[in-house]
Formats: sequence, C-alpha cells, structure tokens
Amino acid sequence: MTDDVRLRPKTEAETAAWLPVAMAAYEQARQRAGDTAEQAVVGRRASEDQYFPDGRLIDGHLLFTVEADGEDAGWLWIGPMSEPANWYIWDVAIHETHRRRGLGSRVMLLAEEVARDQGAVNLRLNVFGYNTPAIRLYESLGYETAAIHMQKVL
Repeated sequence: MTDDVRLRPKTEAETAAWLPVAMAAYEQARQRAGDTAEQAVVGRRASEDQYFPDGRLIDGHLLFTVEADGEDAGWLWIGPMSEPANWYIWDVAIHETHRRRGLGSRVMLLAEEVARDQGAVNLRLNVFGYNTPAIRLYESLGYETAAIHMQKVL
C-alpha cells in the first residue's frame, strides 16, 4: 500500500497539458460504452465547452493531481452540480502503474473530504457499465446505484 497520498491542485499549465489527455480518455470510454465515434466526439466537445471554456476549468470546480509517495499517480476533478450541496466526481483516474495498491479507495475518501469541506451533503459520480472494478470499489465505499441507463445496439 502507498503510504503518502495527497491531492495537489493542478496549475494552469498542468491543466492545459491534462485536458487533451483526459478528454481523449473520456472519448474512448464513451466509445467502449457504446457510443459511435461521432457521438463520443460530440460528447467530448460538449464537456470541454461546458466545463473548460477557453481551456480553463469553470469556477467552483477543483482539479487535482493525485500524488502517491511524491509521484504523479493520477487525477481527480470534482465540483458542484446544479445545487451547491450536491457534488460530483466528474473524473477520477489512477495511472496504470499505480493501480492495485489501495490508491483508488484513498483518493475517493479524500474526494469525500474535499466535497464535505465545500459544504456538500452528498457526492455522486458516473461509472460506465463495463468498468466492473470501479463499480466494486464504489460499492465497497458505500456508493449506491441511483440510476441505470440501458441501451441495445440495433
């Protein structure tokens, strides 16, 4: 298990470097979940336009580098939904080289602290149905299914 885990706010330069990487991963995840390539691009662009106008994260949202023992181990993007008491994990990722060390659980607990410190009374997230390891992790931390979107490819 990793001993020292912390969330460090990303600088503007780090955010600019992170954004295309994270959005490409989001686009790939949407395709893996069933979107066509075109739908995934549209979804990615909509997300960028809404949350990163001019390449900068909108006010009230927080973007962190996950550091484990001083190394960049991933990222966390968290912020309010439409009501300030409802917070959302917009994106969380642990780099492949840092997985299977309990880091995901620790980052999720840190995310809860951040949200609570900002006045949140609940924390939500979306997880694609194919991501069974993440679903298990969230369930083990007390997250419950709030909605299920289903589809059938025709």
